Amino acid sequence: MSPKGEAGPQLERHNTHLRGIAAMLGAVFVFSCMDALLKFFAQFYPPMQVTAMRGIASLPFVVVPLLFSGRLHEIRPTRYHMHLLRGVLSLVIMAGFVYSVRVLSLADAYAIFLSAPLIVTALSVPLLGERVGWRRWAAICTGLVGVLAMLRPSASSLVTLGALAAFASAVCYAVNAITLRVLTRTDTTTSVVFWTMALMTLFSSAFAARDWQPIRAEHLGWLAALGLVGALGVRLLTEAFRSAPASVIAPFEYTALLWGVALDWVIWDALPGARVYVGGGIVIASGLYIIWRERRANLVELNRAAGGSSATAG
Repeated sequence: MSPKGEAGPQLERHNTHLRGIAAMLGAVFVFSCMDALLKFFAQFYPPMQVTAMRGIASLPFVVVPLLFSGRLHEIRPTRYHMHLLRGVLSLVIMAGFVYSVRVLSLADAYAIFLSAPLIVTALSVPLLGERVGWRRWAAICTGLVGVLAMLRPSASSLVTLGALAAFASAVCYAVNAITLRVLTRTDTTTSVVFWTMALMTLFSSAFAARDWQPIRAEHLGWLAALGLVGALGVRLLTEAFRSAPASVIAPFEYTALLWGVALDWVIWDALPGARVYVGGGIVIASGLYIIWRERRANLVELNRAAGGSSATAG
């Protein structure tokens, strides 16, 4: 085939990837707005109640489209125990993150939480049996040094509960991502999304019931906005992964830190300290290196498979 003949599919793939990148950038922005709303609600309600409110506000946007499209049967689960595990993990993720943004700035919480991709790579070895080379292990260790720099700002200060909550949320997010890889082999995406959200809402509501505070009338509009941006974020994220490979769009997830800094400055008139810039920079650089290494390893495997197929054909 001539180069001109190959230009069409390449251009189409390029445009599709650009659409995926745009969707990922939009998803990160929308989720940052959602996190700003969580921080807002955390000033008035306990973290566990805010977690329940997040689920209650989002569930209608998950269920109603399924009812109207006649796809409610898709929520039927296969691996019940895995869904329960993800429900518990999602509870810890949301409650930990809500508490962290309650006492920290968005940028501080994001900088620590963005260590999750490093933890996913580390956990994929014992939990999934994947192979990670020494270069990626070095990047993981370097990234965790950046996390430690943010967990302990100086020799005279102790680790804050907010920083620990953000890190615990990141660890549970990483375990959740590992379970997602396993669960999607047998269960539909609709089932995973519904049961994760439903169980998280059920568990958090049960824990929050004793200290539940009546939702103020002036907050009802913001609660509806929380559900709307949460649903929009999931839709954009799904479109991003549908349009482009994870290795292409994953680096743009780190723009969350930029949005965190911007929202802190515009809404709360706060800017992060030097430790966040240094530690967050180390975490992001390590994460981007791991993404680059994984993409390179995938390309090598594809080229090797293509060469083997050609040799066989020949």
